[in-house]
Amino acid sequence: MAPQRPLPCYAVIFTSTQTDSQEGYAEMSARMQELAGQQAGFLGVESFRSPDGKGVTISYWQDLPSIQAWREHPEHQTAQRLGKQRWYQNYTIEIARIETAYHFSRG
Repeated sequence: MAPQRPLPCYAVIFTSTQTDSQEGYAEMSARMQELAGQQAGFLGVESFRSPDGKGVTISYWQDLPSIQAWREHPEHQTAQRLGKQRWYQNYTIEIARIETAYHFSRG
């Protein structure tokens, strides 16, 4: 079943291409998911990566102040810096407001 989130809410869409250097990435990614889950306003996260290193991570948030607080969290800022230095060839961050959601489930 698809997750039921309170609406409206926000999605932070992080699309990226990884570099060949991925030392420490898996550990940092796991830590960021754990830490994000502890933040006020966090509603969930989904992540997908193709074999060629292109990926999409979508985190869901209650409001824009929650997103801003996450962006400014000290550990998250360290991860952002390391991402630019080591792990990402490029990335794009988009923030979208979700006002309506539809779900289908073959049950």
